[in-house]
Amino acid sequence: MAAPATLSNGHLLVIVVAQFAGTSLWFAGNAVLPDLQPLLHSPGLNGWITSAVQLGFIAGTLTFALRSIADRFPTTRVFFSSVLIAALFNSLPLLLPLNAGVVLLSRFGTGFFLAGVYPVGMKIAADWFRPVLGRAMGFLVGALVLGTAFPHLIRGLGTALPYQHVLLAVSLLAVAGGVLLLVCIPSKPVSGAAMRFSMQAFGLLMKPGGLRSAVFGYFGHMWELYALWAFLPVLLTLYTTAHPDAGINRPVWAFTGIAAGFVGCTAGGLLALRIGSQRVAVGNLIVSGCCLLLVPVTLSMPPVVLLLFLVVYGMALAGDSPQLTTLVSVYVPNDIRGSVLTLVTCLGFSITIVSIQGLAWLLDQTHQSVWAFYLLLPGPVLGVWGLLAAPKQN
Repeated sequence: MAAPATLSNGHLLVIVVAQFAGTSLWFAGNAVLPDLQPLLHSPGLNGWITSAVQLGFIAGTLTFALRSIADRFPTTRVFFSSVLIAALFNSLPLLLPLNAGVVLLSRFGTGFFLAGVYPVGMKIAADWFRPVLGRAMGFLVGALVLGTAFPHLIRGLGTALPYQHVLLAVSLLAVAGGVLLLVCIPSKPVSGAAMRFSMQAFGLLMKPGGLRSAVFGYFGHMWELYALWAFLPVLLTLYTTAHPDAGINRPVWAFTGIAAGFVGCTAGGLLALRIGSQRVAVGNLIVSGCCLLLVPVTLSMPPVVLLLFLVVYGMALAGDSPQLTTLVSVYVPNDIRGSVLTLVTCLGFSITIVSIQGLAWLLDQTHQSVWAFYLLLPGPVLGVWGLLAAPKQN
């Protein structure tokens, strides 16, 4: 039976839900870290848990790209297989004796196979919704943001839940999303021909012009994004230490701050249709940079003001992500687009490891000083500077 030419908005919703479910595995380790640290006797594990996922994702992205997995095999099967194995790695601390090595292996393996979830989900959407890809991209990146935040919500609403139940719930959710996509979404026919990585991608990134400017903006965005997500619970811990009677639920507030990015992504996608992706990305970077400047002031904010601040910051922090991806795609020739996007993605996630480890080290050296978050400030500043040098996009 031949595949249909196009799919409905209902099918797009299925892809978005599956993407959300699969990417909920990303920060599951961070959500249960407060339970794990006393058992592992590793107070500095926060940065390494996040970096292990990022390293795994980089390795997975390169492997999937160099082997042309998504081009040689049906994408829905690749997505399902990847999410199944990623969920298994996420559950590894439940299956093996608990120690730091098992936890880091669990996070690395989860990140590796998320390379078959997040980018492949994007490819599925691009295959079926190319005429409205900007709108679809906003929803899909928004789904990544929600998925990233979701483990914090599970922990916050079930504060008595042990870490084993949180990890199991997230793994089951991810598998359910993979099954939903496999059942409901057809795969485009595959040619079986392996498209090889082009070394021209390296030279293209070095040439002055729109691509280099867009990539510079993307790198600045990545310097700030994942480090802030990883250490938002630390910021909230500093706040509750200063205000022990505030009565805030830290995991739920962390979820709210991160999940606000879903609104930023979807609203930014709609706004980009009117004013262009470049202006939306620059605006979000400026707002996130201003919010970052205000981070030390958060410790003196009333709880309601802090919550509003987290929502605004979360919207701006993630809202530029789909537009930066769109800008990079615009400037890349069709014949090496896959190679350039793979290279940019790997370099971007490599940058997140540096900023995450740097912030973890600085927080330790300053005894958890809120001023350490200023390490992330070069990200939005240099991102805006890079984007303003790019040709205008309408």
